[in-house]
Amino acid sequence: MANLRDIRRRIKSVKNTRQITRAMQLVASSKMKRAQESAVAGRPYAALLAELLETVERRMRDRDLQIPHPFFEKREVKNRGLIVFSTDKGLCGPLNSNLFRKIVEDVKTPAKFIAVGRKAAQFITRTQRELLADFSVSDKVTFSEIRPMLQFVLDAYVKGEIDTVEIVYPRFVNVLVQEAAIYHLLPVHDIASALTELRKMAGIDHEPSKRIDPRYMLLEPDVSAILEKLPELYARAIVHQLLLESRASEYSARMVAMKAATDNASDLVDDLTLDYNKARQAAITQEILEIAAASAANE
Repeated sequence: MANLRDIRRRIKSVKNTRQITRAMQLVASSKMKRAQESAVAGRPYAALLAELLETVERRMRDRDLQIPHPFFEKREVKNRGLIVFSTDKGLCGPLNSNLFRKIVEDVKTPAKFIAVGRKAAQFITRTQRELLADFSVSDKVTFSEIRPMLQFVLDAYVKGEIDTVEIVYPRFVNVLVQEAAIYHLLPVHDIASALTELRKMAGIDHEPSKRIDPRYMLLEPDVSAILEKLPELYARAIVHQLLLESRASEYSARMVAMKAATDNASDLVDDLTLDYNKARQAAITQEILEIAAASAANE
């Protein structure tokens, strides 16, 4: 009967685990919906900012002028600056491991890292890469709470501590697919390419040539004053948008992982129940045989 007790104990343990993973699946599903809605809602705004920046850049190009902003200056890349968006907790499948594999495979030159998320900070420290700073962001991903991180990154770029600003993040494709990607943010070499990528992210199918307003646009107070603020606003909006995308990816991956764990627990309970019934049937059969043998011996 000890075998039966062990099986019952295992069945109870697996059922408790299944209850926990099921609850985590429901929580992740609820958070995923909100994060996905926030990410989708922010895409057109980011694309619109890029369009406005392209309009101003075209105006400067028509006048044979260069954009007088450090975000557009070409510089020798001595130290890449990478912002890594990871999760604070595990149990989200291969999401973080795919990000870290992307870093190992694609980042071969000297680089400095800014971690957003505990897992990224642990990976960078463990692999002895240079970590400039690490930040933590809540589930809501409000713009106010990421402002210190944005200011730190942009200041480091302007001061020359880093020569690029690139974002390593899990791109949200759908609930089942999240791709590790590196987004080159600064310096801005080609606004048209950045705009094309943002249009693709936002799901805008219109060609840029069809969306350009042919009318003359009056820029107030003047182009230089707008260019003083617009590139930084553009950079901040893109970072915020990609962080929203990473949160949607995180909860999608966690929901899928917890659903798989719940299904595996259910399968394991079924297998253990079958083993329990077989063992119980064997024990009953053995008892019947012992009773029959004892009865035959007494006759």
